Amino acid sequence: MTERPLPPFDTARLDRLLQDAGVDVLIASSKHNIQYLLGNYRFFMFEVMDAIGLSRYLPLLIYPAGRPDLAFYVANANERFEEELNRFWVPEVVAKSRGSVDAMHLALGGLAERGLTPGALAVETGFLPADAWECLRTGLPATKPVDAVTILGELRAVKQPWELDLLRAASEGVVDAMQATFEQLRPGMTKNDAVAILRREEIARGLTWEYCLITAGQSLNRAPSTQVLEAQDILSLDSGGNVQGYLGDLCRMGTLSAPSAELEDALAAIEAVQQAARVPLRAGVAGRTPFDAVADLLARPREGSFSFVVHGVGLITHEAPRLMDDGPIPYPALHRDRPLEAGMVLSVETTWQHPRLGFIKLEDTVAITDTSCAAYGDTARGWNLPG
Repeated sequence: MTERPLPPFDTARLDRLLQDAGVDVLIASSKHNIQYLLGNYRFFMFEVMDAIGLSRYLPLLIYPAGRPDLAFYVANANERFEEELNRFWVPEVVAKSRGSVDAMHLALGGLAERGLTPGALAVETGFLPADAWECLRTGLPATKPVDAVTILGELRAVKQPWELDLLRAASEGVVDAMQATFEQLRPGMTKNDAVAILRREEIARGLTWEYCLITAGQSLNRAPSTQVLEAQDILSLDSGGNVQGYLGDLCRMGTLSAPSAELEDALAAIEAVQQAARVPLRAGVAGRTPFDAVADLLARPREGSFSFVVHGVGLITHEAPRLMDDGPIPYPALHRDRPLEAGMVLSVETTWQHPRLGFIKLEDTVAITDTSCAAYGDTARGWNLPG
């Protein structure tokens, strides 16, 4: 008989997080957390879509606190093929579900079979369909629900070496694809053309395409469109592409003609903030450190809007560590006063929405180490020109 793999994550860390939250049982249901908890696993049939028939694919990993030996995975019926290949570490795989309600019924049945009647249950409230939620509340009316999103974010906050390798590959691939795209751009093309080129270049480098926010000329509109590129235009490419689910999320600038001295100075001002933020980064410093490091630079008077954001990145963007509660995505700054840990990965971005020059931005990805930080995809930082 083939021996099952060991759990691919730090079970002791998860147990502490569940204990601190007063949780007896965790039910994970989001694709990204299922992927993490099952050791970088995504079911090939539903890797892109979720909908099927009158319902949707809903994987559920049930983890009793302190008892990984009682964990089980409620899977789609076709995931029995994956089980035959020994993909899963969990002691039992229930590959019988075809939709969201029957998946939750199977989860409740598995809890009953194990004699588990949790007083507090952690679920991903933002990633659980209403019908599955109703099934859960009806089946366990006395159980107190707790949101698992923060708990699982804390678990994923410190990346394992193989995760860092994937984030590096994704970041380098995105930036390399951007360079290739800038080289191909010409006046008369549209923003749609530029995004199509970038998409092809990312896919050619083995990335899964996700999105591109793009600006051209003086416009601050970041949607792909039929806007025609002019010879004097500047362009920003802010793109996400992933490698095995791990996201490369960076921004680089280009121009269709030689940049003016004013443009050079504007991008240099952004670069100064980006570099200043990195200097003090290392394990042990508080999460507020990059903000303190650039406070004087941000305080200088400038035309337009000048902003600075730092957020975690990994399987999703804006994941833990969460360092600011006044950024573009609303969440508490739980890690602002806590020490950064080696293996945490940050996206550092400075944006200047200039009323005359247009949208200018750099976004970088850096991994915290014991002594400093390592930048991924750290090229093409100046004005990129057509080839």
